[in-house]
Amino acid sequence: MDHSAWFSLWLSTKVAVTSTFFVVIIGTFIGWILARKNFPGKDLLDVFLTLPIVLPPTVTGYYLLLLLGKNGVIGSLIYKYTGYTILFTWHAAVLASFTVSLPLMIKTARSSFESVDINYLEISSILGYSEFETFRTVLIPIAKKGLIAGGILSFARAAGEFGATLMIAGNIPSRTDTMPIMIYSTVSSGEWDKAHHLVLIFSLFSFVILYVSQKVLRKNNGFKGNIF
Repeated sequence: MDHSAWFSLWLSTKVAVTSTFFVVIIGTFIGWILARKNFPGKDLLDVFLTLPIVLPPTVTGYYLLLLLGKNGVIGSLIYKYTGYTILFTWHAAVLASFTVSLPLMIKTARSSFESVDINYLEISSILGYSEFETFRTVLIPIAKKGLIAGGILSFARAAGEFGATLMIAGNIPSRTDTMPIMIYSTVSSGEWDKAHHLVLIFSLFSFVILYVSQKVLRKNNGFKGNIF
């Protein structure tokens, strides 16, 4: 492992951790809304939020380019008032990972919240707890095993993100080249020996993360199944 390989592994970890932090918070909240609220356009919103699961990552990356580029709907405003553009920075890699892994957290959170017996919520309301207090003290503790599983899946998806990241973060050595992108670069340049080592290292890294996560989940929550 040379310096560039260590940097890519470290960057992939940093991107995945940062992305998962926001995914868990936002995905849990959206999952709760979809599970417990009824409003016009709910099904359309659900489909829209699920699109990154079925769209090719490059298509997702293209949409992000249209939104966040210097001439994009959002990116132009940010650049106008701050002079900053997120494109081709490690923040762009975080955004790409967030976008493609968020649907996994939303689906898992929604399923977990919908599985909670409605009687618990009614009892909480009778006892005078507010909706937020019920969410914090009743829903979250009961659904926490599913939420943890969703966070693990989101982390794994974020760590392996490639297509959307390449579109908006690029492949800048020692800046935006996450491990999946570095593997792609070494294969493209015909550095097969290096590619073999990188693939083996990243596969081992992913295996260890998922194995440890399974152990922690079972130890702390009495989880008997498999998160997959």
